[in-house]
Amino acid sequence: MISSRVFFLVLSVVIALVGLWAAAVAHDYMHVFGLGLFAFGTLFALSCVKRHFDEQDARH
Repeated sequence: MISSRVFFLVLSVVIALVGLWAAAVAHDYMHVFGLGLFAFGTLFALSCVKRHFDEQDARH
């Protein structure tokens, strides 16, 4: 896995954790925003992993 992909994978994990924290401490509409941020971070991380394996399969 190339270093830029690892960077974005770690960044998406941080975004997802911030989203979970925001959802946990929120009392109003920020709860939904935090859950959305968590979903975005999770889906972005999964897309980074998928892109890695797609490139690996294309080489063979």
